[in-house]
Amino acid sequence: MFTKFGYNTIGIILIIALILVSIGIYSNSNYLRFFIFVFAGLIVAFTLNFFRDPDRIINSNKNSFLSPADGKVMLVKKVIPNRYINEECWQVSIFMSPLDVHVNRIPVDGKVEFINYIEGKYLMAFNDKADSENERNEIGILSSNGKILFTQVAGFIARRIISELKTGQSVKQGDRFGMIKFGSRCDIILPLKWEIKVKTGQQVYAGTTVLFEIPNEKN
Repeated sequence: MFTKFGYNTIGIILIIALILVSIGIYSNSNYLRFFIFVFAGLIVAFTLNFFRDPDRIINSNKNSFLSPADGKVMLVKKVIPNRYINEECWQVSIFMSPLDVHVNRIPVDGKVEFINYIEGKYLMAFNDKADSENERNEIGILSSNGKILFTQVAGFIARRIISELKTGQSVKQGDRFGMIKFGSRCDIILPLKWEIKVKTGQQVYAGTTVLFEIPNEKN
C-alpha cells in the first residue's frame, strides 16, 4: 500500500524510469544498457519503498500519546515552548531517515486548535537549531488531558511538508494526516505531567509506539 501523498511523485519516477529503459533498449553498449537498467530499477525501488504506507493496528488510549512518526529518538530534553503551551515541557525529537515510513499520524484524540507554518532554513535534521530555524509546521491539539504540541520539521533533503489538518478539526488517534518528503524530523512537546516511555536511540513507529503516558492516579 502506498500513500496518496506520493502518487504524483511515483508517477513521475515511473515515467522517468520508462524513458531510461527505452534509451537502454536502443543503446549499442551492453555496459551502458546494464547501468541504465540498474539505475532505473533502483530509483523505482527507492521511491516505492519511501512512499509505502502499511496498515497498522492502533491501540487507542486517551491517556497515551502515540508517536506521530516513524524513526529514531534523537533527543529528550526539557523546554519552555512559549507557543500554544506556556509551561515547562518535555521535548522528544524523532529523526526520520529516508528508509523510514514517512506518513505522519495523529498522536491523540482531540481538536486542532493551533497550526503555525513557518518558512525557514534547511539545516540537517539532527542539528540542534533545526527545531527553531528550519522550515516547519507546528500543530497544537487540545486533548482530554490538556494541550499537546508537535512539529513537522523539514531537513537538508526534505523540502516539502504535507499536512491536511485545519484549525477546529476534530482528530482521532492513529489517523493519517500528512508526511514530510525525503527524510527529516518530528518534534513532540508535552507538559511535564506526561511520563516519558521511550529513550534516546530507540526506534519508534507512528500510531503504535507509546511515547508518553499520563500516570495512573494513586488512591
